[in-house]
Amino acid sequence: MSSLRGQANHALYLGRLLLQAWEQARCAENVPANTLAQAFGPAVREHLLTAYGWFLLDLQKPAQLPPQPPHCVAELPPAAPGKAQPAEVTEFAQLETQGWLFRLLQQPAAEPARRMVGNLAVSTSGQLDWDTLQVAADQLEAAFSRMGDLLDEC
Repeated sequence: MSSLRGQANHALYLGRLLLQAWEQARCAENVPANTLAQAFGPAVREHLLTAYGWFLLDLQKPAQLPPQPPHCVAELPPAAPGKAQPAEVTEFAQLETQGWLFRLLQQPAAEPARRMVGNLAVSTSGQLDWDTLQVAADQLEAAFSRMGDLLDEC
């Protein structure tokens, strides 16, 4: 396994740890769901996007690595000279336009926080919820496994 794939797996692991902590906090019912989404959602999303970026770099094998992993195919540095873009990168580019990966890549709405009448919790209509992020983590893990096995065979 390459060090880039190791970085991807580590970021995915951190995202999953946060998802577990979020689920435990949801079950405890001590904090409103909206507040938990504000606390956990952005951090989980960032870890998943970081994992995705490291994996994209592992697939692309650019001549020079950027200081930070990209968050989408369009941000990838060019492949090393003489290398074509891998089919897996093309597959991810298509997934970025719809479905689970499209949803993960969408910036949460930057609307001002609104206090709900009779409640100190603020609404988070633009936040990604636990279920959406859990699906994204599962899909990333499945893609990493499937595509990683193919890369290891080459």
